[in-house]
Amino acid sequence: MVSRSHSPISSEKASIPIDVEKDSVYVNVEESCSIGRVHDLWSKLGRYEVETTGIEPVPEHERVQNRYHQIFTFFWTMNFCLLSVITGMSATLSYGLSLRDSSLVILFFSLLCSVPPAYLATLGPKTGLRQMIQARYSFGFRRLYGSVIPVILNMATVTGFVVIGAVVGGQTLAAVNPGSVSDNVGIIIICIITLLVSFCGYRVLHQYELYAWIPIFICIIVALGTGGKHLHQQAPGTYHDAPTILSFGGLIAGFFIPYSALASDYATYMPPNAPAKHIFAYAFAGFVLPTVPLMVLGAAIGGAVPNVPEWAAAYDTNSAGGVLAAMLSPAKGFGKFMVVILAFSTLGNMAASTYSVSLNFQMLLPALRKVPRALFSIIIIAVVIPVSIKAVTSFFDSLENFIGVIAYWSAAFVAIVITEHIVFRHGDATTYDPAIYKDARALPTGVAALAAGAMSFALIVPCMGQIWYTGPVAKHTGDIGFEVAFVLTVLLYLPFRWVEIRIRGRL
Repeated sequence: MVSRSHSPISSEKASIPIDVEKDSVYVNVEESCSIGRVHDLWSKLGRYEVETTGIEPVPEHERVQNRYHQIFTFFWTMNFCLLSVITGMSATLSYGLSLRDSSLVILFFSLLCSVPPAYLATLGPKTGLRQMIQARYSFGFRRLYGSVIPVILNMATVTGFVVIGAVVGGQTLAAVNPGSVSDNVGIIIICIITLLVSFCGYRVLHQYELYAWIPIFICIIVALGTGGKHLHQQAPGTYHDAPTILSFGGLIAGFFIPYSALASDYATYMPPNAPAKHIFAYAFAGFVLPTVPLMVLGAAIGGAVPNVPEWAAAYDTNSAGGVLAAMLSPAKGFGKFMVVILAFSTLGNMAASTYSVSLNFQMLLPALRKVPRALFSIIIIAVVIPVSIKAVTSFFDSLENFIGVIAYWSAAFVAIVITEHIVFRHGDATTYDPAIYKDARALPTGVAALAAGAMSFALIVPCMGQIWYTGPVAKHTGDIGFEVAFVLTVLLYLPFRWVEIRIRGRL
């Protein structure tokens, strides 16, 4: 028997033990030879900037990324894209808010909901652990429950964002020459390029996000210059009541809070002594600075669509991508080139999200740690393409249903991991012992976390306000599900976790 290793794949040519938590099972020589060949290929790819490591903790000597501003450019590029514009458009087009009300809701909820992911990003350098691996230190790590449940929820959530990005990018690409390129072809093109970027991993992603926002910024400025003259033609707001405002606020929360389940994935190679206040400030700015202006721009575009016939026709044909194409149409051929660049703006978000989901695959089962991370990127894109093609037919309904719902579980998750870190670990990152990250017995049982999260939904459901369901409380207050999820989960987790620690005698 050989000792356990952090290497994703073993290259021994004889019988090799595969670690499944604490047990070992043997594979035959033929299987081990094929694993060895994959390992050899994977090692060669590492010479071309492809990240060959997976979910194992990053040792301190490898945490050398000291350009802390890259966490800002990373989140800036993820959010400086059409996803932010589309979310803002829903305020005026779907919720019927005025531009003023939309702008205030966007500003307030963006400032509030950017705090949790920015705070959790600071734990990446301190622990060297991926975000959902950190979750094991509160949810535990058992075969059929524990951190596996939030991992599955996170995979569904982040993959959903990839689908939205594919739809937006595909529709915008199709709007360049309506009739010559279909939405479906546009989606396939966007997804294939996403795969190429996400396949390479951490370092290439950071390099891409460092510069990819520049042409997008130029395109937005040009679009404002060619189409901005119509933005003052705002349709009057239909609703001004608190329930509508809170429901749209829940949508904004669903945009930001899910970042909390992957924020530190992009900072694990930064040194442990990275100033936490700098990491927080860079991450917070990376969320707020690009998103608020683009969402407000989206709200302005959505408010003008009913009063600008060319925009309304383009919206009916190619949704939001068509409107942007109409805004840039005065620039003729150059405007079409700008539309193509805007279509690719979703790549930064999609590639980073696909990277995080590929890591989540390795967290589902111990045996999946042996599979190279990048191979899961291929699986994700293979799933995203047909789902995106289906989602095109009812995009805005799909967007609202999806983003609105994911805020609930994400808020409960944030409440648990932040309470664990601040209250029970006293903000001490050294309590996250990397040596036990896959030891189910040494990690918490997860009963406290799962019980708190599950029981909170008894009150979350009555407070939900969605197109397909409105709870009795939400009928009077609007959607306050994510606020209730956070507060109630904290109140439940505190006593549950205290009892768990008393019984076990340790964290």
